[in-house]
Amino acid sequence: MSNTNMDHSGRTDRLGTERIGKLLLDFSIPAIIGLLVNAIYNIVDRIYVGQGVDPLGIAGISIVMPAMMVLMAMSILIGIGANSLFSIRLGEGRRDEVEKIMGHAFVLLFAIPCTAIILCFIFLDDILIHILGASETVFPYAKTYFQIILYGAIFSAVGPGINHFIRSDGNPRTSMVTQLIGAGINIILDPIFIFGFGWGIAGAAWATIISQFISFVWVMAYFNSKYTTLRFRPRYMKLEPRLTRTILTIGFAPFIMQLSISLVGVLQNHTLGAYGGDTAVSAMGIVYSVIMVFFMPLQGITQGAQPIIGFNYGAKQYARVIKTFKWALIAGTAFISASFALIQIFPNLFIALFSKEGGELRDMGVYCLRVSTMIFPLIAVQVFTSQYFQAVGKPVQSTILSLSRQILFYIPFLMLLPKVFGLDGVFFAMPASDILAVLMSAVFMFLELKRLREKQRGGN
Repeated sequence: MSNTNMDHSGRTDRLGTERIGKLLLDFSIPAIIGLLVNAIYNIVDRIYVGQGVDPLGIAGISIVMPAMMVLMAMSILIGIGANSLFSIRLGEGRRDEVEKIMGHAFVLLFAIPCTAIILCFIFLDDILIHILGASETVFPYAKTYFQIILYGAIFSAVGPGINHFIRSDGNPRTSMVTQLIGAGINIILDPIFIFGFGWGIAGAAWATIISQFISFVWVMAYFNSKYTTLRFRPRYMKLEPRLTRTILTIGFAPFIMQLSISLVGVLQNHTLGAYGGDTAVSAMGIVYSVIMVFFMPLQGITQGAQPIIGFNYGAKQYARVIKTFKWALIAGTAFISASFALIQIFPNLFIALFSKEGGELRDMGVYCLRVSTMIFPLIAVQVFTSQYFQAVGKPVQSTILSLSRQILFYIPFLMLLPKVFGLDGVFFAMPASDILAVLMSAVFMFLELKRLREKQRGGN
């Protein structure tokens, strides 16, 4: 066996032997940094648009965001589904299937998003007006931004989808660098294109797709380098129904969660427009940008825990599975609680970044931010429980929990509360749904931990 093969085996086998706390730090911190930088560059995007173009430009991006989330959901469906199977197969010692999984993922990451992109180009105006709910004043900003984003959308699907494999290959830092490269280039290009070239909101869109393309090139270069023995081989790119179905089944829960966020975003924008106009749409867009920054570390911890949980579950080391989940939950809850305190004490500081002046937009944004994050200290339970079931290859439970917050609870609240409380009802729908989703997740995880302990005692 070559030194490279030995190094690769050592990187993955450590998931079953090394101390959980150290593993979680090693895998989570790079993911957190990468996701945070990506969230920050999304915020910078909107800050530049809000300060240098028009606050209505923020509304334009917010209107388009649900459609972009659909494309992201397709990347998640394949990338996370294949990556979870990848980690489980490594834990089971079935290395012969790993490159086949990667080959299938590569083909699917191109084929499925391409179909959606073509449909978006064909029905662009109808999608923006009739589905996404762009008003007459917001439409020009939304169309300009969305049309350009679609030119590079395939790279935004393939790059992040493949990047999951770098992390599970035992190289979380390289995975982080992939995200840093894209975010860094975007942050640099934004002011050049928006202010220097005077391209306005089109400049923000061009900066985004150029950065996504460079990230895609970097990811592909990794799998043609000396740092891994894994390759995307043409012989594994002929889709087999069984393996394709398994990948899509495992990835279905996070896909549905992302897709439901998109669908909820559409309904939310329509409701905000009806009860608060374009100002409310802009305010919620700002609030989501702020929340994203504080939410990303939770996602980073789940990404760090996923290969550890998947590997040890496949290896039937259930004590390590339980310990990983507990450590991840404690770390996530501690962080999100600190974030909650910052947001509640200094909301004006965050909202002011996006608007030159005070007034209705600033006041509405501060109020919405405080209300939307009321249940922040508890949401780690829901996030980690859903991701746990996805990591161990149990899509049914993961899908139910993913749907609970966005579909089962949030949509009914979003439809009912505004009829009674007006715009306040839109804002309070989020914390109300969070409470019920956390309770459901706690019940699911209690039963799962009990089952794992029984399997552990039985030696199965």
